[in-house]
Amino acid sequence: MKRTLTVYSGHEPPRTVVVTGNRPNWLIDVLRAAGVHGTTAIQHPGVRVADAVFKLRKLGINIATETERHEGAFAGTHAKYRLLDRIETAPAFPLGSTTHSIVVDHVG
Repeated sequence: MKRTLTVYSGHEPPRTVVVTGNRPNWLIDVLRAAGVHGTTAIQHPGVRVADAVFKLRKLGINIATETERHEGAFAGTHAKYRLLDRIETAPAFPLGSTTHSIVVDHVG
């Protein structure tokens, strides 16, 4: 899957980023929907959330990581991720297809 994003970071001019791969594209949608509340890997069992965060950060997308404690049989800490940039996105297309410039309103 390949998708073009317009990323707005603070007072910097907007920049265009092309995101490839299913997980990073999926995580962009999850983070946008989560807004200020963020998301955790606990909410998405079986998905390598940290790997998708790493790939998005490598593209220059600002994602905050907060450490939270959790209780239970396996008490400890986990990461909560929040999107810091405003993102506008075009529809996702399978790799190798031609993309079109359709901008969809952002969520959050």
